Amino acid sequence: MRNFNELNEKEMLALAISGEEEDGRIYADFAEGLRGTYPGTAAVFTEMAAEEGEHRRRLIDLYVEKFGQHIPLIRRQDVRGFVERKPVWQLRPLGVDVVRKQAQIMEMETSRFYQRAASQTSDASIRKLLGDLAEAELQHEHTADRLMEENLPANVRAEEDEAARRMFVLRVIQPGLAGLMDGSVSTLAPVFAAAFATGRSWDAFVVGLAASIGAGISMGFAEALSDNGSLTGRGAPWIRGGICGLMTTLGGIGHTLPFLLTNFWTAMVVAIAVVIAELAVISWIRWKYMDTPPFSAALQVGFGGALVFATGVLIGAS
Repeated sequence: MRNFNELNEKEMLALAISGEEEDGRIYADFAEGLRGTYPGTAAVFTEMAAEEGEHRRRLIDLYVEKFGQHIPLIRRQDVRGFVERKPVWQLRPLGVDVVRKQAQIMEMETSRFYQRAASQTSDASIRKLLGDLAEAELQHEHTADRLMEENLPANVRAEEDEAARRMFVLRVIQPGLAGLMDGSVSTLAPVFAAAFATGRSWDAFVVGLAASIGAGISMGFAEALSDNGSLTGRGAPWIRGGICGLMTTLGGIGHTLPFLLTNFWTAMVVAIAVVIAELAVISWIRWKYMDTPPFSAALQVGFGGALVFATGVLIGAS
């Protein structure tokens, strides 16, 4: 790799051309990835890709005028200190907020880089070239703001934000909530049954740990294998399964850890308090993301948890 300050004027212009071409293709990928779900934002990135293409053509015209027809291939990764592009455009499905933020960062980073580089050179022609490039990137940033205003009026932006929220609920909240409910509720019976049957905290901890991890593995595989996401839009199955399995394990571990306390009744009181907190969190998530009335959510979750808890206590004490 070479340092940026080691490039001559010809190489800097070639680097700017390849950078504009790469950014244009990234914006085109953004548009293609968002077209089905967020058409308004896709239209923005289609126009931004066209803007990048126009800047690239202007840079090529300037290069040909000064240096001839051959443009050497100089890429960002060939130059030390040049801005890098995170491959968020390779992710599927694309998140609209992530893409919008990445576009703003792209324009801002490139403009800042050119400005900093221009201030570090004493060569008048290089300073002018870098200044022109910085100005071009600033114009890109203003163009992006203008395109957002033209293509994303408040109602369209609100609709796309609501669609993004629904996708988040479908791909993250639902599998996570299913796992948390299963882990928190289904492990109550074996943990408290073991506790009351043996009267020893360590035995209850071992049973709870095994039940939590086992349930997490089972729920993770069940979620991942239930739907590949191609028709329902629920996202990558193994990501969904990982979320579900992790939250299942977490839900069971929460009221298992107190049994590491050596005093049995202290551990029991803390574990019951943790169970109440877990059920409250589940009720809040159902109210916040699943549009369940708060009283109904608390009643349903609390009643189910109480039944399972009572089952464990009765079996353990019998």
